[in-house]
Amino acid sequence: MNTLHLIDSTALLCILAMAGVTYLARITGLLLLRFVKIEGRLEAALQAVPPAILMAVITPVAIATGPAETLATGITALAATRLPLLAAIATGVISVVILRLFMV
Repeated sequence: MNTLHLIDSTALLCILAMAGVTYLARITGLLLLRFVKIEGRLEAALQAVPPAILMAVITPVAIATGPAETLATGITALAATRLPLLAAIATGVISVVILRLFMV
């Protein structure tokens, strides 16, 4: 029995197109911001983006799952206001593990 599954050419083309558009959007932002002096309100707005993205990714999981995940989301939100992004993510992961152990 052959377990090799070939990907559909349309799906592959779609994936490659999405990757290309994503890369283009990222590189365009970097090229445009190269000419902008980042200070004041713009700097504050750009610093708020990573925690906002983190919460946008985490919130649907918290709503669709149990109380341990919901509490861990709140803990992660608080951590994201005070800690660097990686530390906030680590705090969220550790808190959900601990809460799952004790909220069985």
